[in-house]
Amino acid sequence: MATVVADPENPESLASLAGLDPNARSRVDSPWRIAARRFFRHRLAAAGLIISLLLILSAIFAPVLAPKDPLQISILDKFVPPMTVGYPLGADEVGRDMLSRLLYAGRISLLVGFAAMLVTVIVGTVVGLVSGYYGGTVDAVLMRFTDALLSFPTVFLLLVLASFVGASLLSITLIIGLTSWMELARILRNQTLTLREADYVQAGRALGATNPWLISRHLLPNSLGPIMVAATLNIANAVLSESYISYLGYGIQPPAASWGNMLNNAQNYFRDAPWVALFPGLLITLTVASFNFIGDGLRDALDPRAGRRG
Repeated sequence: MATVVADPENPESLASLAGLDPNARSRVDSPWRIAARRFFRHRLAAAGLIISLLLILSAIFAPVLAPKDPLQISILDKFVPPMTVGYPLGADEVGRDMLSRLLYAGRISLLVGFAAMLVTVIVGTVVGLVSGYYGGTVDAVLMRFTDALLSFPTVFLLLVLASFVGASLLSITLIIGLTSWMELARILRNQTLTLREADYVQAGRALGATNPWLISRHLLPNSLGPIMVAATLNIANAVLSESYISYLGYGIQPPAASWGNMLNNAQNYFRDAPWVALFPGLLITLTVASFNFIGDGLRDALDPRAGRRG
Protein backbone atom coordinates (compact mmCIF):
# COMPACT_ATOMS: atom_id res chain seq x y z
CA MET A 1 0.00 0.00 0.00
CA ALA A 2 1.46 3.33 -1.08
CA THR A 3 2.08 5.91 1.59
CA VAL A 4 1.12 9.50 0.83
CA VAL A 5 3.67 11.93 2.16
CA ALA A 6 2.72 15.59 2.46
CA ASP A 7 5.27 18.23 1.58
CA PRO A 8 5.05 20.90 4.35
CA GLU A 9 6.07 23.58 1.89
CA ASN A 10 3.44 22.58 -0.66
CA PRO A 11 -0.08 23.58 0.42
CA GLU A 12 -1.60 21.54 -2.41
CA SER A 13 -0.11 18.32 -1.07
CA LEU A 14 -1.45 19.11 2.40
CA ALA A 15 -4.89 19.79 0.95
CA SER A 16 -4.84 16.58 -1.11
CA LEU A 17 -3.79 14.61 1.99
CA ALA A 18 -6.84 16.01 3.77
CA GLY A 19 -9.03 15.03 0.85
CA LEU A 20 -9.82 18.62 -0.12
CA ASP A 21 -9.49 20.53 -3.35
CA PRO A 22 -6.73 23.12 -2.65
CA ASN A 23 -8.75 25.95 -4.21
CA ALA A 24 -11.83 25.03 -2.19
CA ARG A 25 -9.71 24.85 0.95
CA SER A 26 -8.39 28.38 0.39
CA ARG A 27 -11.92 29.62 -0.07
CA VAL A 28 -13.14 27.89 3.06
CA ASP A 29 -10.22 29.10 5.13
CA SER A 30 -10.43 32.74 3.97
CA PRO A 31 -11.17 34.86 7.07
CA TRP A 32 -13.09 37.39 5.01
CA ARG A 33 -15.30 34.71 3.47
CA ILE A 34 -16.03 33.29 6.90
CA ALA A 35 -16.85 36.80 8.15
CA ALA A 36 -19.10 37.41 5.13
CA ARG A 37 -21.06 34.22 5.81
CA ARG A 38 -21.47 35.16 9.46
CA PHE A 39 -22.58 38.65 8.47
CA PHE A 40 -25.28 37.49 6.04
CA ARG A 41 -26.56 34.95 8.57
CA HIS A 42 -27.37 38.01 10.71
CA ARG A 43 -30.78 38.81 9.21
CA LEU A 44 -31.09 42.30 10.63
CA ALA A 45 -27.61 43.17 9.38
CA ALA A 46 -28.45 41.92 5.88
CA ALA A 47 -31.71 43.88 5.91
CA GLY A 48 -29.85 46.95 7.16
CA LEU A 49 -27.34 46.64 4.32
CA ILE A 50 -30.12 46.51 1.72
CA ILE A 51 -31.95 49.50 3.23
CA SER A 52 -28.79 51.57 3.55
CA LEU A 53 -27.80 50.84 -0.07
CA LEU A 54 -31.26 51.92 -1.25
CA LEU A 55 -30.99 55.15 0.76
CA ILE A 56 -27.50 55.88 -0.60
CA LEU A 57 -28.55 55.20 -4.19
CA SER A 58 -31.66 57.36 -3.85
CA ALA A 59 -29.50 60.21 -2.56
CA ILE A 60 -26.93 59.82 -5.35
CA PHE A 61 -29.59 59.74 -8.06
CA ALA A 62 -31.82 62.39 -6.49
CA PRO A 63 -31.66 64.64 -9.61
CA VAL A 64 -33.00 61.74 -11.67
CA LEU A 65 -35.59 60.46 -9.18
CA ALA A 66 -36.96 63.79 -7.90
CA PRO A 67 -40.18 64.68 -9.76
CA LYS A 68 -39.83 68.42 -9.10
CA ASP A 69 -37.32 71.08 -8.16
CA PRO A 70 -37.04 70.79 -4.36
CA LEU A 71 -37.03 74.60 -4.05
CA GLN A 72 -40.06 75.16 -6.29
CA ILE A 73 -42.78 76.98 -4.31
CA SER A 74 -46.49 76.71 -5.12
CA ILE A 75 -48.66 78.44 -2.52
CA LEU A 76 -51.79 77.04 -4.12
CA ASP A 77 -50.55 73.52 -3.32
CA LYS A 78 -49.83 74.26 0.35
CA PHE A 79 -50.24 71.12 2.51
CA VAL A 80 -51.45 68.98 -0.35
CA PRO A 81 -51.86 65.50 1.22
CA PRO A 82 -49.90 62.43 0.10
CA MET A 83 -51.09 60.35 -2.86
CA THR A 84 -52.24 63.47 -4.67
CA VAL A 85 -51.55 63.70 -8.40
CA GLY A 86 -48.13 65.30 -8.81
CA TYR A 87 -47.35 65.00 -5.06
CA PRO A 88 -46.89 61.33 -4.10
CA LEU A 89 -45.74 62.26 -0.56
CA GLY A 90 -47.67 65.52 -0.30
CA ALA A 91 -46.45 69.11 -0.09
CA ASP A 92 -45.09 71.26 2.75
CA GLU A 93 -46.15 74.62 4.19
CA VAL A 94 -45.21 76.55 1.03
CA GLY A 95 -46.20 73.94 -1.53
CA ARG A 96 -42.81 72.31 -2.10
CA ASP A 97 -42.85 68.67 -3.15
CA MET A 98 -42.01 66.49 -0.15
CA LEU A 99 -40.56 63.60 -2.17
CA SER A 100 -38.12 65.87 -4.00
CA ARG A 101 -37.06 67.59 -0.78
CA LEU A 102 -36.56 64.26 1.00
CA LEU A 103 -34.33 62.95 -1.78
CA TYR A 104 -32.16 66.06 -1.84
CA ALA A 105 -32.14 66.30 1.96
CA GLY A 106 -30.85 62.73 2.05
CA ARG A 107 -27.82 63.81 0.04
CA ILE A 108 -26.84 66.32 2.73
CA SER A 109 -27.68 64.12 5.73
CA LEU A 110 -25.81 61.10 4.35
CA LEU A 111 -22.90 63.24 3.15
CA VAL A 112 -22.52 64.62 6.67
CA GLY A 113 -22.76 61.08 8.04
CA PHE A 114 -20.03 59.62 5.83
CA ALA A 115 -17.72 62.66 5.97
CA ALA A 116 -17.98 62.91 9.76
CA MET A 117 -17.30 59.17 9.97
CA LEU A 118 -14.06 59.63 8.01
CA VAL A 119 -12.94 62.39 10.39
CA THR A 120 -13.82 60.22 13.39
CA VAL A 121 -12.00 57.15 12.06
CA ILE A 122 -8.85 59.06 11.08
CA VAL A 123 -8.51 60.93 14.38
CA GLY A 124 -9.58 57.99 16.56
CA THR A 125 -7.27 55.55 14.77
CA VAL A 126 -4.21 57.82 14.96
CA VAL A 127 -4.75 58.69 18.63
CA GLY A 128 -5.52 55.10 19.66
CA LEU A 129 -2.59 53.47 17.83
CA VAL A 130 -0.05 56.11 18.84
CA SER A 131 -1.19 56.13 22.46
CA GLY A 132 -1.15 52.35 22.80
CA TYR A 133 2.11 51.79 20.94
CA TYR A 134 4.28 54.44 22.59
CA GLY A 135 2.74 54.27 26.07
CA GLY A 136 4.27 56.26 28.91
CA THR A 137 3.89 60.03 28.79
CA VAL A 138 2.41 60.00 25.29
CA ASP A 139 -0.28 57.56 26.39
CA ALA A 140 -1.02 59.51 29.57
CA VAL A 141 -1.40 62.85 27.80
CA LEU A 142 -3.54 61.52 24.94
CA MET A 143 -5.80 59.47 27.17
CA ARG A 144 -6.34 62.28 29.68
CA PHE A 145 -7.32 64.56 26.79
CA THR A 146 -9.67 61.84 25.52
CA ASP A 147 -11.20 61.43 28.98
CA ALA A 148 -11.70 65.18 29.26
CA LEU A 149 -13.69 65.26 26.01
CA LEU A 150 -15.69 62.21 27.04
CA SER A 151 -16.71 63.98 30.25
CA PHE A 152 -18.70 66.60 28.31
CA PRO A 153 -22.30 65.74 27.34
CA THR A 154 -22.22 65.17 23.58
CA VAL A 155 -25.31 67.25 22.75
CA PHE A 156 -24.11 70.18 24.84
CA LEU A 157 -20.66 70.06 23.24
CA LEU A 158 -22.12 69.93 19.73
CA LEU A 159 -24.48 72.84 20.32
CA VAL A 160 -21.81 75.04 21.92
CA LEU A 161 -19.36 74.45 19.08
CA ALA A 162 -22.04 74.91 16.41
CA SER A 163 -23.16 78.22 17.91
CA PHE A 164 -19.59 79.56 18.03
CA VAL A 165 -18.30 78.26 14.71
CA GLY A 166 -21.40 78.91 12.64
CA ALA A 167 -23.56 76.61 10.54
CA SER A 168 -22.24 75.28 7.24
CA LEU A 169 -21.90 71.84 5.73
CA LEU A 170 -18.14 71.78 6.39
CA SER A 171 -18.33 73.13 9.94
CA ILE A 172 -21.14 70.76 10.98
CA THR A 173 -19.23 67.80 9.53
CA LEU A 174 -16.01 68.73 11.35
CA ILE A 175 -17.81 69.43 14.62
CA ILE A 176 -19.54 66.05 14.60
CA GLY A 177 -16.40 64.20 13.49
CA LEU A 178 -14.10 65.90 16.00
CA THR A 179 -16.42 65.17 18.92
CA SER A 180 -17.00 61.47 18.15
CA TRP A 181 -13.57 59.84 17.94
CA MET A 182 -12.89 59.22 21.62
CA GLU A 183 -14.50 55.80 22.04
CA LEU A 184 -12.70 54.43 18.98
CA ALA A 185 -9.40 55.79 20.31
CA ARG A 186 -9.87 54.02 23.64
CA ILE A 187 -10.79 50.71 21.93
CA LEU A 188 -7.73 50.81 19.67
CA ARG A 189 -5.44 51.91 22.49
CA ASN A 190 -6.43 48.89 24.58
CA GLN A 191 -5.99 46.54 21.63
CA THR A 192 -2.62 48.06 20.69
CA LEU A 193 -1.29 47.54 24.22
CA THR A 194 -1.66 43.81 23.57
CA LEU A 195 -0.60 43.77 19.91
CA ARG A 196 2.66 45.65 20.51
CA GLU A 197 3.91 42.70 22.60
CA ALA A 198 3.19 40.17 19.84
CA ASP A 199 6.12 38.14 18.47
CA TYR A 200 5.90 39.60 14.96
CA VAL A 201 6.07 43.17 16.31
CA GLN A 202 9.02 42.28 18.54
CA ALA A 203 10.74 40.59 15.61
CA GLY A 204 10.23 43.63 13.41
CA ARG A 205 11.61 45.90 16.10
CA ALA A 206 14.66 43.63 16.52
CA LEU A 207 15.31 43.79 12.77
CA GLY A 208 15.39 47.58 12.91
CA ALA A 209 11.90 48.42 11.62
CA THR A 210 10.82 51.98 12.40
CA ASN A 211 7.87 52.70 14.67
CA PRO A 212 5.72 54.21 11.88
CA TRP A 213 6.40 51.11 9.75
CA LEU A 214 5.39 48.76 12.55
CA ILE A 215 2.24 50.75 13.25
CA SER A 216 1.16 50.95 9.60
CA ARG A 217 2.15 47.42 8.54
CA HIS A 218 1.32 45.38 11.64
CA LEU A 219 -0.85 47.20 14.15
CA LEU A 220 -3.22 48.95 11.73
CA PRO A 221 -4.10 45.85 9.63
CA ASN A 222 -4.79 43.88 12.80
CA SER A 223 -7.13 46.64 14.01
CA LEU A 224 -9.33 46.77 10.92
CA GLY A 225 -12.16 44.83 12.58
CA PRO A 226 -12.86 47.35 15.37
CA ILE A 227 -12.30 50.22 12.94
CA MET A 228 -14.89 48.87 10.48
CA VAL A 229 -17.45 48.34 13.23
CA ALA A 230 -16.85 51.80 14.68
CA ALA A 231 -17.02 53.41 11.23
CA THR A 232 -20.44 51.89 10.51
CA LEU A 233 -21.86 52.85 13.90
CA ASN A 234 -20.45 56.36 13.57
CA ILE A 235 -22.33 56.94 10.32
CA ALA A 236 -25.56 56.35 12.23
CA ASN A 237 -24.43 58.59 15.10
CA ALA A 238 -23.39 61.37 12.71
CA VAL A 239 -26.71 61.31 10.84
CA LEU A 240 -28.55 61.44 14.16
CA SER A 241 -26.29 64.23 15.47
CA GLU A 242 -26.83 66.33 12.35
CA SER A 243 -30.56 65.77 12.67
CA TYR A 244 -30.93 67.08 16.18
CA ILE A 245 -28.48 69.95 15.64
CA SER A 246 -30.49 71.02 12.58
CA TYR A 247 -33.77 70.40 14.41
CA LEU A 248 -32.65 72.84 17.11
CA GLY A 249 -31.71 75.41 14.47
CA TYR A 250 -27.90 75.23 14.72
CA GLY A 251 -27.25 72.91 11.80
CA ILE A 252 -27.87 73.02 8.05
CA GLN A 253 -29.71 76.22 7.23
CA PRO A 254 -32.50 76.78 4.67
CA PRO A 255 -32.92 76.84 1.75
CA ALA A 256 -30.65 73.75 1.81
CA ALA A 257 -32.64 70.82 3.14
CA SER A 258 -31.58 68.07 5.51
CA TRP A 259 -33.86 65.63 7.28
CA GLY A 260 -33.17 67.45 10.54
CA ASN A 261 -34.14 70.94 9.41
CA MET A 262 -37.19 69.52 7.63
CA LEU A 263 -38.33 68.34 11.05
CA ASN A 264 -37.59 71.78 12.46
CA ASN A 265 -39.79 73.43 9.83
CA ALA A 266 -42.56 70.87 10.37
CA GLN A 267 -42.94 71.12 14.13
CA ASN A 268 -45.55 73.90 13.93
CA TYR A 269 -47.71 72.01 11.45
CA PHE A 270 -47.75 68.53 12.93
CA ARG A 271 -51.49 68.53 13.73
CA ASP A 272 -52.65 69.90 10.39
CA ALA A 273 -50.11 68.13 8.16
CA PRO A 274 -48.46 65.24 10.04
CA TRP A 275 -46.78 63.90 6.89
CA VAL A 276 -44.48 66.93 6.83
CA ALA A 277 -42.78 65.58 9.97
CA LEU A 278 -43.55 61.90 9.53
CA PHE A 279 -41.50 61.24 6.39
CA PRO A 280 -38.23 62.95 7.48
CA GLY A 281 -38.50 61.25 10.88
CA LEU A 282 -39.09 57.88 9.25
CA LEU A 283 -36.02 58.26 7.02
CA ILE A 284 -33.83 59.28 9.97
CA THR A 285 -35.07 56.23 11.89
CA LEU A 286 -34.48 53.87 8.95
CA THR A 287 -30.99 55.24 8.34
CA VAL A 288 -29.87 55.08 11.95
CA ALA A 289 -31.39 51.63 12.50
CA SER A 290 -29.95 50.15 9.30
CA PHE A 291 -26.38 51.32 9.99
CA ASN A 292 -26.63 50.18 13.60
CA PHE A 293 -27.75 46.74 12.41
CA ILE A 294 -24.82 46.63 9.98
CA GLY A 295 -22.46 47.54 12.81
CA ASP A 296 -23.89 44.79 15.02
CA GLY A 297 -23.55 42.29 12.18
CA LEU A 298 -19.95 43.28 11.52
CA ARG A 299 -19.11 43.01 15.20
CA ASP A 300 -20.46 39.46 15.32
CA ALA A 301 -18.85 38.51 12.00
CA LEU A 302 -15.39 39.84 12.83
CA ASP A 303 -15.34 38.64 16.43
CA PRO A 304 -13.04 35.57 16.54
CA ARG A 305 -15.15 34.15 19.38
CA ALA A 306 -18.27 34.16 17.19
CA GLY A 307 -17.45 30.72 15.84
CA ARG A 308 -17.38 29.29 19.34
CA ARG A 309 -20.73 30.84 20.17
CA GLY A 310 -22.50 29.54 17.13
